[in-house]
Amino acid sequence: MDKPVTLAAIAGAHGVAGEVRLKLFGEGVEALSAYKSFNDGALTLKKLRDDGKGGAIARFAEVSDRTAAEKLRGTALTVPRWAMPPLAEGEYYHADLVGLAAVSPAGASLGTVVAVENFGAGDILEIEKPDGKRFMVPMTLHAVPDWNGERAVIADGFAD
Repeated sequence: MDKPVTLAAIAGAHGVAGEVRLKLFGEGVEALSAYKSFNDGALTLKKLRDDGKGGAIARFAEVSDRTAAEKLRGTALTVPRWAMPPLAEGEYYHADLVGLAAVSPAGASLGTVVAVENFGAGDILEIEKPDGKRFMVPMTLHAVPDWNGERAVIADGFAD
């Protein structure tokens, strides 16, 4: 519960007054606006608006001009995991999955979840084997029938 959760990333400067363009990873501008402080208090949100393209435009108290905004390009905006809303049964935050042990239904170690990707058709777990090779598994009940705070069970046939 203490892992930071990334809600957005700064894509670049917007205008000359210190505003930034954001790439959103959550449920849109409304979800992001529930938080006023990011990155352990390093950035304080003053203003946020939808950009009409699936992203947002933000102003932070600590950013006063375009030069400062440009320096933040690529910065992830995070909040503590405990500050996030509770989840319903079967829901998860990506941050909760990264770092989990991946195991077979029999309990044999398959590796570690190193990333959660989404290319448009649903979440995909990227798992790194002990030898450093990686494989991907769709985050569906068929492929990942069970997970908790310690491990993700990968169904037979998905770790080959």
